[in-house]
Amino acid sequence: MRVEDLMTTKVFTVEQHDLIDRVFFLIHYEKIRHLPVVEKGKVIGIVSDRDLYKVLGPKNNSNVIEGESEMHVVHKKVQTIMHRGVITIHADVYASEAATVMANNRIGALPVVDKDNHLLGIISATDILRVFSKIEKASEERAKRIAAGISHK
Repeated sequence: MRVEDLMTTKVFTVEQHDLIDRVFFLIHYEKIRHLPVVEKGKVIGIVSDRDLYKVLGPKNNSNVIEGESEMHVVHKKVQTIMHRGVITIHADVYASEAATVMANNRIGALPVVDKDNHLLGIISATDILRVFSKIEKASEERAKRIAAGISHK
């Protein structure tokens, strides 16, 4: 199985000069955890929900002004919280290699890029776990059938 088989191709992105409130909006309302930072379609960084919470966390609550029904983030730019030198992967790489890269680097997602570093999609640990759980469940069911002496269905 290759990265291209598992990756999400509808990827929300931000630019380094966008305000952090855009990141806040996308993470909360689109229910995503990783936002590639792009410039002219090329990946130049990544921002995660953890990066956002570090800025908005309880120790830094001076960065948030609470209104009656909404929250406003102080006007900082994405470039102040993004990770540069982001680790990326190509679509034709095996998913197991993507999982190894994520585990070894303790990261939750990899932007998928072409040879020119243009964003094609993103693969997350959740994407890989979803497939792993299906494969493992099928293996467990097969083992149960074998143990019970039942042939394949």
